[in-house]
Amino acid sequence: MSEEILEKFLNYLVAERTLSVNSVKSYENDLKNFFKYLVGKKLSPLSCKKEEIMNYLLNLKEKGYSLSTIARYISSLKHFYRFLIIENLINYDPTEGIRSPKKWIRLPKAVDVEDMKRLLSVMLKNRYFLRDITMLELMYAAGLRVSELIGLKLTDVNLEAGFIRVRGKGDKERVVPVAERTIRKIKNYLLELRPKLLKKKSSEFVFLNNRGKAMSRQRFWQTLKEFGKLAGVDITPHMIRHSFATHLLEGGIDLRSLQKMLGHSDISTTQIYTKVTVERLRKEYIRHHPRAK
Repeated sequence: MSEEILEKFLNYLVAERTLSVNSVKSYENDLKNFFKYLVGKKLSPLSCKKEEIMNYLLNLKEKGYSLSTIARYISSLKHFYRFLIIENLINYDPTEGIRSPKKWIRLPKAVDVEDMKRLLSVMLKNRYFLRDITMLELMYAAGLRVSELIGLKLTDVNLEAGFIRVRGKGDKERVVPVAERTIRKIKNYLLELRPKLLKKKSSEFVFLNNRGKAMSRQRFWQTLKEFGKLAGVDITPHMIRHSFATHLLEGGIDLRSLQKMLGHSDISTTQIYTKVTVERLRKEYIRHHPRAK
């Protein structure tokens, strides 16, 4: 049944819409993949509901398909179901209202507090460890982006008052408080290691490489991978920023204060983190409540 419907649809694309051979082949591959999914669910494309199509698209996302590929699948499905309506094979379009994945809300990934503690307790066996652990500690303490961390200048750090001035996206500035333990690490780095990295040169940047120049994104990425490997934690620089925000919300901070610390111009961007904390609560509920499964 599905094969006959697919053949009719492909003929329609050639005869009525005069699509190229490659375009028709793309539709065919997309729909065969969809039909294969339906067979596994014991469903027919004629009786498929919107909910099942959404589950299919989410399944593609979980398998690692790119958003552009998923957008193409959505387009193929929309054209296919419009054809079924034209042919009076169905009277309901299950793809109606399904939006492009560009508009899907992707929840930020954050690690839990215990994982972050393990990361911060790692001891790297290299002579730059004091710099590396200070960068990691500061990134988490202030919720910095990588660009903000490596672009931090000496004039941006006020250790006595306990805050740093951060230059974010669009060259917008914000002031972020820093915990006392992080301040102590910064002081130790500035006194003990930074002068050795300078080698009698001068630099306006706080964090330097072994040539006395500002750290690069790539070098920090490599360092973070080492921390993650030793701690057994899958981590990226942006996940540290997400963890900063998520842990503060879980601790009870108000959204407006968090918005200022993250440097978001629109509070709706900050509100995404409330969805993360609710999702984490839901998972914990399912995990621990005896009647949740």
